[in-house]
Amino acid sequence: MKFKNRLFMSTILVSGMVFGMASVVQAIETKAKNLILMDYDTGQYLYAKDAEKMIPPASMSKLMTIYMIFEKLKDGSLSLDDTFTVSENAWRKGGAASGSSTMFLNIGEKVRVGDLIQGIIIQSGNDACIVAAENISGSEEDFARAMTDKAQKLGLHNSSFANATGWPHPDQKMSVEDLAKLARIIIKDFPEYYYLFSERNYTHNNIRQGNRNPLLYSMPEADGLKTGHTEEAGFCLAGSAKRGDRRLISIMSGLASNKERSEEAEKIMNWGFREFDNYKILKQGQKVAELPVWFGTERNVDLLVNEDVLRTIKKNKASKVKMTAVYDKPVKAPVKQGDKLGFVRVEVPGAETVEVPLIANKDIQKIGWFGKIGENIKYILFGAE
Repeated sequence: MKFKNRLFMSTILVSGMVFGMASVVQAIETKAKNLILMDYDTGQYLYAKDAEKMIPPASMSKLMTIYMIFEKLKDGSLSLDDTFTVSENAWRKGGAASGSSTMFLNIGEKVRVGDLIQGIIIQSGNDACIVAAENISGSEEDFARAMTDKAQKLGLHNSSFANATGWPHPDQKMSVEDLAKLARIIIKDFPEYYYLFSERNYTHNNIRQGNRNPLLYSMPEADGLKTGHTEEAGFCLAGSAKRGDRRLISIMSGLASNKERSEEAEKIMNWGFREFDNYKILKQGQKVAELPVWFGTERNVDLLVNEDVLRTIKKNKASKVKMTAVYDKPVKAPVKQGDKLGFVRVEVPGAETVEVPLIANKDIQKIGWFGKIGENIKYILFGAE
């Protein structure tokens, strides 16, 4: 006898709250031309304004240069105590003679990788970037090509690089969305070096320079990441701050002044912390439903959530999440522990709907031929459960 599965959909009760319909989050106004605000833990965007547009990133693109160096430190092909030699090209293009942000390196100087990293992050030294690029890849052009290739592998599809510094060039482009993703990767993959982004000053060759990140001075919770400024890009900032257990990442560009950048950066960060919070909607291993098993050695199997579901939600919308369990009932034996037998559809206000698999909690074997006869008789007499 063939048995027809029936599709069931049910609203879930979690933590004593019934969740209803979602609504769209209203965003704050900003003077930035391009902006994205991301929750670090969930990766959700709390605000986005022309976030996918490829724009001149100015010195924010140094985050990609730093990523390339950190990756080599992690795989062991480079150490903090390795030394690189400063070329005349690096000095002329990025040193004191260039008139750009510089670490004030000297021609022929041998400088530790650890010092170059601080020169790039804290002092935004163009000379430090070029020295690293030339010594790692042979030339800045080859290093830039490697940056572009790596960006594609990291999923940064709106990024291309022509240099290691962020100096204006038609092929030097990134989106603020890509910069947010890159910042999140750096924080996650290189915690042993991330503290450097919060250092307020660094001295090299007896020249002390301060970190240009305004958030480090206006927000106690801020600890990164990188400023940028060119005439084309305006005043830019890749910022991050952690308040309690929550971390936010904000990337903005196109501000008119250093003052405007500072004010907008602090305003957006405070808004994100004030208006949103993270909620664990479902917990890994949580039982959502119990399904009857047809032709099984056991009569029922539990459906469990296979992962934690943490979502960033506007605080006044937390009670308006809608969750629906979708599954076929009953299921036919055999069943293996971990089999996907349904899913939970989670609809969050102002965010993308997600579907979380529901899995079987145990193995259930198929009964023998005589057992099937008995089950078929019960089905004829009483129908399915």
